[in-house]
Amino acid sequence: VQLQACGGGLVQTGGSLKLVCTDRGRTFPLYAGAWFRQAQEKERELVASISGFGGSTEYANSVKGRFKISRDNAKSTVYLQMDRLEPEDTAVYYCAADNTFPARSPSYWGKGTQVTVSS
Repeated sequence: VQLQACGGGLVQTGGSLKLVCTDRGRTFPLYAGAWFRQAQEKERELVASISGFGGSTEYANSVKGRFKISRDNAKSTVYLQMDRLEPEDTAVYYCAADNTFPARSPSYWGKGTQVTVSS
């Protein structure tokens, strides 16, 4: 598993971003996918997770109704659509993969991508 994330950036409050995580090893369909985030001086937290076939998802309470995780197994890619962004969403976002769903303690990690929401 070789995870590569992109799609972060600077956006105003209320705006949207879509994060993309691709497995260059093309084995992502075999794993549950997840997005974590870590804000400055805070612990890393699970934002959303999706099962291998995409039939099950789980979200942190703080993002329910605003974020949506999805996947395209033909492209070995997991997405995180983030809408109605708030300054509190500012963090480095990491994609991850694991054998179990939800992927709370992933075995595989990608490098982070910075998301900054200005007020």
